[in-house]
Amino acid sequence: MNIIDELEWRGAVYQQTDEEGLRELTNKESISLYCGIDPTGDSMHIGHLIPFMILRRFQDAGHKPIILVGGATGTIGDPSGKKEERKLQSLDQINQNVTSLRAQLGQIFDFEGDSAATMVNNYDWTKDLSVLDFLRDFGKNFNVNTMLAKDIVASRLEVGISFTEFAYQILQAMDYNHLYEHNDCRLQIGGSDQWGNITAGLDLIRKKQGENAKAFGLTIPLLTKADGTKFGKTEGGAIWLNAEKTTPYEFYQFWINTDDRDVIKYLKYFTFLSQEAIADLARQVEEEPHLRAAQKTLAAEMTKFIHDEAALEQAIKISAALFSGDVASLTAAEIEQGFKDVPTFVSKTEEVKLVDWLVELGIEPSKRQSREDISNGAIYINGERIQDLDKMIGEAERIEGQFTIVRRGKKKYFLVRYA
Repeated sequence: MNIIDELEWRGAVYQQTDEEGLRELTNKESISLYCGIDPTGDSMHIGHLIPFMILRRFQDAGHKPIILVGGATGTIGDPSGKKEERKLQSLDQINQNVTSLRAQLGQIFDFEGDSAATMVNNYDWTKDLSVLDFLRDFGKNFNVNTMLAKDIVASRLEVGISFTEFAYQILQAMDYNHLYEHNDCRLQIGGSDQWGNITAGLDLIRKKQGENAKAFGLTIPLLTKADGTKFGKTEGGAIWLNAEKTTPYEFYQFWINTDDRDVIKYLKYFTFLSQEAIADLARQVEEEPHLRAAQKTLAAEMTKFIHDEAALEQAIKISAALFSGDVASLTAAEIEQGFKDVPTFVSKTEEVKLVDWLVELGIEPSKRQSREDISNGAIYINGERIQDLDKMIGEAERIEGQFTIVRRGKKKYFLVRYA
């Protein structure tokens, strides 16, 4: 199957500048293509994954991906749909972010073999460009009326847009022209909001390289959830690829909690499973939704892809322990992941009666309520139900000397750390 047909089956194509021309080109030869990311932060989130998964599919089909990290464009910031301008970051911070993003991109792409990926930084070909050269060699090729008509710019005209963000499309067009000229890059892909920037690059290529230059653009649809909200956003914020920002367990849980209405779409977008495998999972969603086979597969595939097999096994272990209540089987490191967002207390007491301890920490509002909950069997220490009102809490109740897990009722967890 041609890569374009594959992407269309997966619902991953929104716009193309020349559908038949690109299909014909990818049928005949292996091409170089690129997608960019600006290092405005030190980690990608799962929203960034959408175009990069498409780029990886091209690589698996025998094409050569170029990943552009915008060390130059990141100092300016792409105009967003928001009213306010992006806050400018220092060059030092941008360079630190570039280093972090390169490490994450190394998890997604194969940098060896016949279709090895290449990573570039647009700071390398813009840092020595003078203002006069920029205006003469590039600015002269852009019509202001055309630039104003671009959706992302037009949406900002009422509230205003700085020349810095207005000129961003010129810099991105320069990137595509540079990669076409020096890396034989024939295709740029991006989210649907990048259409204006991509077509600006194609216009510049034809003016610089000649009308017969064969270059193409492809955008990916905006991915939304069945409830209409934006993909990748949760009450807790973004889902990051950095394991310190979003633990592998949290990452796994995000995918496993996918709505039945979205899970097949996500399997098509984000996994490399075959059409047959996805069709079988779609059948299971229809016939046995309670088993959540599709969600478990999605969570496993994504956690393994972004982290590794060990992280996946750890996420599954934590999930199983929390479901069964067997939290005593977890290591301290696994507790750090699984209980990252539960109410946390610090205990300085060496040994104390459970009734008093729960009140001292603030888990129970009073000794009367504490005694009542213990007597009723509502209190669990490290997964074990405690009904002894004289129970003492000490060293034996500390997991690896660091934590005690308290559960009140069926689902209310508390984490106790020791000073």
